[in-house]
Amino acid sequence: MRQSACVLSLPTTDGRWRWPGSALLGLLTLLATETTARAAGGAFVVDDVEIGQPGDCKVESWIQAATNHDFAAATSPACVANLGIPVELGAQFTRSRSGGDWTTGAGPKAKINIIPVETGKLGVGLAGSTGWNLGSGQYLGNLIYVPLTYQVNDTFRINLNGGWSYDGVARLSYAYWGAGFEWNFVKPVTLIGEIYGLYGKLPAVDEGDPPSPKSLREPRTQIGLRFTPQDNFDIDVIYGYNIGGENAHWMTLGLNVRF
Repeated sequence: MRQSACVLSLPTTDGRWRWPGSALLGLLTLLATETTARAAGGAFVVDDVEIGQPGDCKVESWIQAATNHDFAAATSPACVANLGIPVELGAQFTRSRSGGDWTTGAGPKAKINIIPVETGKLGVGLAGSTGWNLGSGQYLGNLIYVPLTYQVNDTFRINLNGGWSYDGVARLSYAYWGAGFEWNFVKPVTLIGEIYGLYGKLPAVDEGDPPSPKSLREPRTQIGLRFTPQDNFDIDVIYGYNIGGENAHWMTLGLNVRF
């Protein structure tokens, strides 16, 4: 199977974006057959357990714009290598604007499949990532999580994520959680929805600074349609809310290419 990928981003307490690592490394497969439920990825965050076969590669790219004028663009190449077991190895490169400030981030990511997905059974994986601010060289943090996938039938699956995220800027740890579904209700189109977020202590602020926004810990949601005119690429159109922890509405356009 081929697959796609995605990240989790958060703004710093001064409104700039930070990237505690890829929130979904190697995220989510495309089906092996045209009747299987298609996997999320690209700008979607909640991961499934699957990776491709050694030698499979993909590049996922997307642009996002918010009602508060924030903006993000990302590209994420990845390939599956045989390191004794198949391992998806990739990277994420992001350029974003928040509150008028621009930030460039990047980091590696990796993912393995522990228990494969089968209809009526639970699949298990393991993924992780880390990130840096390319402008300052500052370490931004990391994310380690376990994706779970339950394949209900050929057209519908449920994905659950749970793990640990470390904020290298504020030096705080968070519990990461997520849940999503993929429904291939008609042959070329998949409906994908998800809810995800962080749980933990809000960052401290200096005297005189505004308090940390509580939206940092509020759920983030996305729902969208994936059009797959051919097996080797998808086009995503997605609506999201609070995806950067800022209580704004977001629109996303993505393109995922596999080879």
